[in-house]
Amino acid sequence: MAEEKKYGQGVPMVLNPQMGQIDADLESIRYRAQLIARNQKLDSGVMSTGFTGVAIGFIFALVMVILLPYMLGTF
Repeated sequence: MAEEKKYGQGVPMVLNPQMGQIDADLESIRYRAQLIARNQKLDSGVMSTGFTGVAIGFIFALVMVILLPYMLGTF
């Protein structure tokens, strides 16, 4: 005689879901989001200090090209 399956009795078994691909996709998304955030922070930092950097560089170039040789007497 074949055993009959009785529903509603016994200990239920939990199956492990196949999450491998979902976890890999989640890590890929998280990595890309971190790259985008880092790039935006870098761009905002460069934009906020760009004018100051150009002004300091221009003044430094003037000092090195005009004032330094003049002070040394070669100009």
